Amino acid sequence: MYGLTKEELKILKKLNTPKKIQDFLETLKINFEENGDTCVSPRIVLQEKKAHCIEAALLAALALRLQGEKPLIVDLTAVDNDFDHVIAVFKKHGCWGAISKSNHAVLKYREPIYKNIRELIMSYFHEYFLDDGKKNLRSYSLPVNLAKFDKKGWMTDDKDVWYIPEHLCKIPHFKILNRKQISSLRKADDIEIKAGKLVRWKG
Repeated sequence: MYGLTKEELKILKKLNTPKKIQDFLETLKINFEENGDTCVSPRIVLQEKKAHCIEAALLAALALRLQGEKPLIVDLTAVDNDFDHVIAVFKKHGCWGAISKSNHAVLKYREPIYKNIRELIMSYFHEYFLDDGKKNLRSYSLPVNLAKFDKKGWMTDDKDVWYIPEHLCKIPHFKILNRKQISSLRKADDIEIKAGKLVRWKG
């Protein structure tokens, strides 16, 4: 199925709920890209047992697909001095939720309680900041169905799947703030910044 091996299918089919997928992602080390930038396929993630956000989102989307869901990801964009973020999204009882890997405590799983994608994305806004406390989330894409990349082999490719993040950079994104709103944002305070520095994996 989808070019996956029996062992890969055995692992992924056990992840038969969004909660189990998220829990599995928590067992993976963070890919700190010590040898340069990567965007590896789910196959390589399973082999290396590490991933950063988009690599984990691809794996999550594949696991959802094996449960009969569409393999959907959403791109979140930030200001230039911060990192963008990619999540896998799913729908349950008519509402959206998200599966997400982050080394920090906050930009992670979201329960399927959000009425639309914008509402889901806004749940990430408050904690999306760096050490300066400035809130940096600026825009988001609509869900991208990864089935469009099936012919390229995104699920099992032994090479980096750069065509996926390249596609995310090209598609329309929706701004979540106007200039007046940006100018009036309150910075995160000292205790919030301190909490934001909590990480699961040390680089």
